[in-house]
Amino acid sequence: MDIKILHIDSNNPILMQQLQELGFQNHEDFTSSKEAIEAKIQDYHGIVIRSRFKIDKTFLDKATNLQFIARVGAGLESIDCDYALTKNIRLIAAPEGNRNAVAEHTLGMILSLFNNLNRADREIRSGHWNRESNRGHELDGKIVGVIGYGNMGKWFAKRLRGFNVEVLCYDIQENVGDANAKQVSLAELQQKADVLSLHIPWTPETDKMVNETYINAFAKPFWIFNTSRGKNIVTADLVAALQSGKVLGAGLDVLEYEKLSFETLFQDKTTPEAFQYLLEADNVLLSPHVAGWTFESHERLAQVIVDKIKKLYFK
Repeated sequence: MDIKILHIDSNNPILMQQLQELGFQNHEDFTSSKEAIEAKIQDYHGIVIRSRFKIDKTFLDKATNLQFIARVGAGLESIDCDYALTKNIRLIAAPEGNRNAVAEHTLGMILSLFNNLNRADREIRSGHWNRESNRGHELDGKIVGVIGYGNMGKWFAKRLRGFNVEVLCYDIQENVGDANAKQVSLAELQQKADVLSLHIPWTPETDKMVNETYINAFAKPFWIFNTSRGKNIVTADLVAALQSGKVLGAGLDVLEYEKLSFETLFQDKTTPEAFQYLLEADNVLLSPHVAGWTFESHERLAQVIVDKIKKLYFK
């Protein structure tokens, strides 16, 4: 098969191995600049990426023979999808590959924050045995609101089975509710939820979506968890809500300040005031964009991409 694929990010070895076994020609370039990749992309029929740089109109205009773009991850926000589709370039993502990892990580954050596990651990290591101040909350009986009921949201709701919670979901698509979550209006979700979990892509519609107005629309003080994209939350508004008690606690795997590659947080030396508050707050749990980043999902993501590329060429 004379299909040449350029890999510009490292992934699980099974991805290249299986593509080679299927007859594809694999080439890798993990270090060249975007401009250098653009200079040779016309030689390739497919490109496999994670989040190294944005595939924009300029890039796509140079990719004159490109037949597909495969992103080893869930979202496609780093790709100008509309323009790619006008060039008949197929877009491939792998939300099935890390949905279980994201669901388990979200659940882990909830249980840890509800029970003050990280704070209690730090205190004991510092010689403090504080029982009353570390009295926890139970998930049992709570109403959990899920914003975005696609692969990630559905898997998270599935993992909540057995916790005796009511799960409500809101999505821009109709009729996505299932046995694990009742689809409701955003207003109803904001009226009832004790816990909010975001499972949405980063789009113009979701950018800075969770702001002061959005937060204050909730009827009850609530916990918020974000394992989707950092720019979906206005951090300063979240901090204000944490300070006022409107938000009881936050579990954030993603931050507004992340760079596009997700590999670095800051490229300057200043720490925004809102982020400094998050760093010092006992009712905030942070992780470095690793919700979907397990050993198992690393392999599963690669396998999903292989299977989808195979389906393009082997009917």
